[in-house]
Amino acid sequence: MTSPVRRVAILIVAVLVGFRLAGAANTNAKISVILSTDVGNEIDDQWAVAYMLTNPALDVLGIISAHAPTVPAPAANYTYRVLVDEVENHLGMSVHPPLFEGSNLPLENDHAPRGNAGVDFIIESSRSFVPDHRLFVLAIGAATDVASVILQDPTVVDRIQVVAMGFRDWPDGGDEFNVANDVKAWQVILRSRVPVVIGCGNVCQAALALTPAQAKALVAARGPVGAWLWDEYQAWYFRNVKPLRRDDFSKPWIIWDTITLAYVAGLTEQKMVPRPVLRDDMVFDHVPTSDTITWITSVDSKRMWSDFAGKLDEFQRTHAVAPPACRQDMSFH
Repeated sequence: MTSPVRRVAILIVAVLVGFRLAGAANTNAKISVILSTDVGNEIDDQWAVAYMLTNPALDVLGIISAHAPTVPAPAANYTYRVLVDEVENHLGMSVHPPLFEGSNLPLENDHAPRGNAGVDFIIESSRSFVPDHRLFVLAIGAATDVASVILQDPTVVDRIQVVAMGFRDWPDGGDEFNVANDVKAWQVILRSRVPVVIGCGNVCQAALALTPAQAKALVAARGPVGAWLWDEYQAWYFRNVKPLRRDDFSKPWIIWDTITLAYVAGLTEQKMVPRPVLRDDMVFDHVPTSDTITWITSVDSKRMWSDFAGKLDEFQRTHAVAPPACRQDMSFH
């Protein structure tokens, strides 16, 4: 029997699909995306969510919270509450895409999905898409819900494209936080036929690292949203980076997950590589195959950060965003 929450999710999708079809002339010009995020685990997700929701070129259909082992249990409920806080309080969006709580646990095995309203939402949202016009599913946390979508409805691989931040580098793959949080989910994704784009940790580290001075110059003076993103950066830096470096503020932090938005915006270079098989230790096995995935090789970070800043400015020019109640500048020099 379908739960009330999942019935509501399906109803929301039906309304959204009807709206999109009625306004097809306008929405077809946009890129349709759904995001799965472990927002609140670090700071990069907060920046990525802001970048996505301030981009008028994107038709954001919905956002689903993902689990992470570093946040209080139930994990996806915690990230859901952080997500709602960002969208409604810090971005000031009284009207916004639907937000869903995803799975609180990784897959138990590689053949049984963890069903929830977010999984149902992705499947139902995908039904108006076709192989030549796919729904982008951005995965910037554990891929449990994305893999559950494929397990629950295998035909979805003909309607979606997965764009993810994960793994260390090509051709080895390797241990990376998002992947480590559900290795079985990535085994499901890679053994399926779904198109996959991967932005790996080494590319993020090379292109998306910001020192405190750079982060402050980029966002701190950019209205309430930028001030909040700077607050988030400072809090994370002092809690996780500064204690290790005493008076040295030269060490940057990487805004990892924005690589998925850079790809969607056409600000990356990439190559097609043979589709690998993922071992339990997160290392790729390379077997003879004609199937491929897309591997991001570089990000035009100068253009991306300029684009991000411009979108923050334009969003706040056209939306009433209240300033945060209080700010605490740690005064990086």
